[in-house]
Amino acid sequence: MSNVAACLLEPSDERPTWMPSDVVEADQVVFLVIDGLGWEQWQQRKAITPTFAAMGASPITTVAPSTTATAMTSICTGLTPGEHGVIGYRMDMGAGEVLNVLRWSIVGRDSRSSIPPEKVQPHEAFFGHRPASVTRAEFKSSGFTQAHLDGVRFVGYRTTSTLVAEVGKALRRNEPFVYAYYDGIDKVAHEYGLGDIYDAELRFVDRLVADIMDELPTGAALVVTADHGQVDVGDNQVHLAPEVLSQVASQSGEGRFRWLHARPGRTRELLDAATEHHSDTGWVVSQDQTVDEGWFGPVVTDAARSRLGDVALVAREPVSYIDKDDTGPYVLIGRHGSLTSAEMLVPLFTSTNG
Repeated sequence: MSNVAACLLEPSDERPTWMPSDVVEADQVVFLVIDGLGWEQWQQRKAITPTFAAMGASPITTVAPSTTATAMTSICTGLTPGEHGVIGYRMDMGAGEVLNVLRWSIVGRDSRSSIPPEKVQPHEAFFGHRPASVTRAEFKSSGFTQAHLDGVRFVGYRTTSTLVAEVGKALRRNEPFVYAYYDGIDKVAHEYGLGDIYDAELRFVDRLVADIMDELPTGAALVVTADHGQVDVGDNQVHLAPEVLSQVASQSGEGRFRWLHARPGRTRELLDAATEHHSDTGWVVSQDQTVDEGWFGPVVTDAARSRLGDVALVAREPVSYIDKDDTGPYVLIGRHGSLTSAEMLVPLFTSTNG
């Protein structure tokens, strides 16, 4: 996952086998990230996606946790979560303050001034190439955009038709590399799950990709991937056992990758209680184990490690672990963040024009 952009922008003799040579050698490349499209979900729906089905396709593995904030930062910086430090959707920034990374807020307060995004994640996007980056206009000044796309030439779009038009304009300017992002599948899966409405959105995205392909001049290539897949948890919302909560000072992360921060001196007791009460639905592991086993890559900086909890509760079954401080306007049906294949495997689609 974190080396896709490097293959396209800084190719080397060690090209991964899943990246076709004709794509690497193309005169121009459009790199489209579709938020929330997992390999397994697509495999089950190939019949309704003729554009994707006609492209070269292979599964690749995203990062842990399998969540937008972390994966998009890896996609755009080429770094592992342990290196770039955006190590979850909700991160503990010290003193019990939990930052919502996508909103860049703490308990609803804008935190761009108190927690500068460029200090949380100081690495350049796209290795300093400054490509045209076509994404939603309303994201332009967000803290998360500053954290993972700082330095790009931001091109905002209001509707999907303007996404296609802006990609076409960039190609006609002979831009060698154009980045684009679309978030509809993730939004639909969160609110409606993986049923008929999800299928309707996937059909729409398949047509959107066909429209982008129509913009490709001769010698250009399109590369499409995603940040994570999805699990339909329905109403399987798990409340933490009282015996666990009594050991917890705070929580971070998200429903399928919940970090538990222990009360002072209670880490061992927290790990034991969480194992006893929740290992039937999830993996319960210590912070040390996640780092030692390389969950976040071979390198974990001190800054990144400081944002982890003491015990990770990571869903193995189709459930979500409830945190009263992690809420939104509706209960999420489609979820992600964990290490299951449904969440970790994402597609890499490729196509070249001529």
